[in-house]
Amino acid sequence: MSDLPFGFGPPDRDPERRNEPGSGAGNDPFGFGALFGGAGAGGGTPEELLAKMPLFAELQKLMSWSGGPVNWDLARQGAISSLAAGSQPTSDAERSAVAEALRLADLWLDPVTDLPSGIDRTLAWSRVEWVEQTLPAWSALIDPLAERVVGAMTGALPAEAAAMAGPLAGIMDRMGGLMFGAQIGQALGRVSGEVLTGTEVGIPLAPAGAGVLLPQNVAEFAEGLDRPADEVRLFLALREAASQRLFAHVPWLRQQLLDAVHAYARGITVDREAIERGINEAMGSMGGIDPSNPESIQALLGSGLLEPEETPEQQMALRRLETLLALVEGWVDAVVAAAAAERLPGHGALAETMRRRRASGGPAEQTFATLVGLQLRPRRLRDAATVWGAMGQRHGSAARDRLWSHPDLLPTSDDLDEPLDFVARHGADDELHGLTADGSGETETPEGDDRA
Repeated sequence: MSDLPFGFGPPDRDPERRNEPGSGAGNDPFGFGALFGGAGAGGGTPEELLAKMPLFAELQKLMSWSGGPVNWDLARQGAISSLAAGSQPTSDAERSAVAEALRLADLWLDPVTDLPSGIDRTLAWSRVEWVEQTLPAWSALIDPLAERVVGAMTGALPAEAAAMAGPLAGIMDRMGGLMFGAQIGQALGRVSGEVLTGTEVGIPLAPAGAGVLLPQNVAEFAEGLDRPADEVRLFLALREAASQRLFAHVPWLRQQLLDAVHAYARGITVDREAIERGINEAMGSMGGIDPSNPESIQALLGSGLLEPEETPEQQMALRRLETLLALVEGWVDAVVAAAAAERLPGHGALAETMRRRRASGGPAEQTFATLVGLQLRPRRLRDAATVWGAMGQRHGSAARDRLWSHPDLLPTSDDLDEPLDFVARHGADDELHGLTADGSGETETPEGDDRA
């Protein structure tokens, strides 16, 4: 393997050939001749010449990204690079153990929910596989946020600053994609070392129908618990299998979650007047903002002036998102408890560990908070779990699961303030509906019945 950097070729070491006509060695001691096409080869355009040098070719590739507001090629490379020494490939034994756990989990869930299995294949992913396989889902989530942030920042610039930036708009867009890509790569690299299943972040990231566990992370998670590794794996498989049932058979659920994230993105605005005041102050205190001086620009960016302010619309979208995430998590908690309470001795302790893990800020929240300030947290998890548990106990699993038949039937954030009132009210509505076959508020009299 050559140790010569950047694609430079070695010089001709034969002293008798260095000055031979046509060899070019005398005027090309570092071997640039081959790179530039040799004597009389005509070379090529500067872009073509630079493309032949690995370093510049890579830079050219990064700067030519045109796939959206985030350079996902760079994100992938960055995430996988950070895992180079930390990701272990899955073994045949691990794949078999994951498949067995997910199959058993589905068998345990069958009696406690009317929703059928949502798993058609079982997968045991390494951390690198998780990064590669979930990028499409992350792109669908983050691209609208990144695009809106960049647009809001650019639109809020004063006219003078915008005029200066105009000629460089294309480069600025690509640089924005690079910066987002680098940030996301680092974030996904961290998350891949923590995430346990394909649905743990609250939004399904794996392909539809795929039940996923990450054996390396599951094993490390189990090391910190006072429970057998097989029990921990089965508990996590139950959660994954329950989540897959919900997302597979509630067709609007995934889109509702995406819509809530995108509604948050649409609300991103930047206070232009505050930026203008800040720039004027900065120009006075720093002696002006010099576009050619990276330090002055960095000082402006670090001042907080360009941070988007959370609007009422964003707060509403965030509340809806948090409620929906809590309802998903709460339903999973309830059905897993019904399936495992009598079978897994450590179910209670494991369930409490997961609730604390999610409530204190799990992998998804860390990622979104780092990237765009969006906290993806099911804050009302315990209240939602109370609703689903009480619904199942009082009205049965069929009535509980029917609430997922339409988004308007689900508890709202206000309902979660008094979860037992919602359960009682829903039960009364069901009883009334059962008594009124025509929905008019009066019971129908069967034909031939003499009762008024």
